[in-house]
Amino acid sequence: MVTKKPSIPDEEISKNKAPVINDDGYSTGTQVPMMALEEKPENVESAAAKKKRKKKEKEKEKKAAAAAVGSTPVIETAETSKPTENDSKTKGVGKKVKKLVRERKGLNWISKYPSCFQFHQDHVLLTKRMMELVHEEQSLKDSLESVFVPRLAKLLMFSLNNCLNVMKINEIKNSLGFPDDYLIGIVMKYPDLFRIRNESGRISSMVVELMKWNPDFSVSEVAALAMKNGVEVNFSYCLPSSWVKSLEKFREFELVPYVSPYSDPRGLVEGSKEMEKRNVGLVHELLSLTLWKKISIMKLGHFKREFFLPDKVNVLLLKHPGIFYVSNKYRIYTVLLREGYVGSQLVDKDPLVVVKEKFGEIMQEGLHEYNQRRRLVNIEKRRNKGLPLNRVDEDHMKGRRRRRNREVFDEDDEVERENGNKLGGLLDPEERKRFYKVLFDDDGS
Repeated sequence: MVTKKPSIPDEEISKNKAPVINDDGYSTGTQVPMMALEEKPENVESAAAKKKRKKKEKEKEKKAAAAAVGSTPVIETAETSKPTENDSKTKGVGKKVKKLVRERKGLNWISKYPSCFQFHQDHVLLTKRMMELVHEEQSLKDSLESVFVPRLAKLLMFSLNNCLNVMKINEIKNSLGFPDDYLIGIVMKYPDLFRIRNESGRISSMVVELMKWNPDFSVSEVAALAMKNGVEVNFSYCLPSSWVKSLEKFREFELVPYVSPYSDPRGLVEGSKEMEKRNVGLVHELLSLTLWKKISIMKLGHFKREFFLPDKVNVLLLKHPGIFYVSNKYRIYTVLLREGYVGSQLVDKDPLVVVKEKFGEIMQEGLHEYNQRRRLVNIEKRRNKGLPLNRVDEDHMKGRRRRRNREVFDEDDEVERENGNKLGGLLDPEERKRFYKVLFDDDGS
């Protein structure tokens, strides 16, 4: 006996709607649009599939080109320089490096320093001289562990609760000379002195805490020098006697008793002379801990809450030109410790500074070699075009003069000689008048 399948009720079929029928032929009681039941053409490719197919074709072309070139480094084209899914694997690479690669400037930049880098097949390697300097720097940092421990402890002692965020320490770790693995090589190596605390579990909330207060570390550079010379604790004044207004302000500031930067500032009145003395001493001590006796004002401002500094740190620094010098070189506001420099040279160079200067010398040597090679190429091009060669030399010399002029005018710390010493750009009479007018509402005499 054959059982007939039930027919679909007419009222179930509405305009532009069709019933959904299961495998047994029964209606499920639901309706879908008629357009959904229409068959799609087999030759129509979806956008996602088309994009995926084109991507695979480009990858095949890239591999084939690399195989054909062989050992020559593959320079990225405009298509391959676009962000891809593999960019997520290079999150650890700096943003500047990724930007250089995407703009196809990475290899051009590397080729400017042949004394630092060399190409080997499709890899970029450090030269032998560069590797020797890297090993020298690493061995030096290992030997300076006894210097980094009190330096980190002093930095933590500036804070009100004796702890600092790891991300903030990372901002100035290069200025302090800390190794990249200081959390493992210094912090975790001395558990009786430091510890890492993370209450929320996020990386951004990780802090380094000082476990034990060492009185030997709480002696500032100014106090140690005064004890050594047997004089009263005070700051050094590093400007000529012609700065009359500034000298008067400094002598008034000298009368205020010295407040150690390691003391608790919560007992001082905000805006008082004692608080100002403490803040100046803290910035002075922090600059003394750095390698180059200078630090970015922006990075210094990131520690205002922890170090109990005023909101306008730049105003505090400009009020004491005999102690600090504010520079805007390379459009970065930086504060320098005047007593740490004679002209533009450091008085006491840290061993790490000497090594880093060697890095700079090698880079300049390679850049000079690259420029000479480019100059010879330009001479050959002009010779092929029948142009006079002396024009190349004239253009080259004019370019050097223009670059030197730009360097002179860009440096805001253009120096003048007085009493045989190089001093800051504020010694210009017009600049002094403007400075005093802004600072003291008066003209310099």
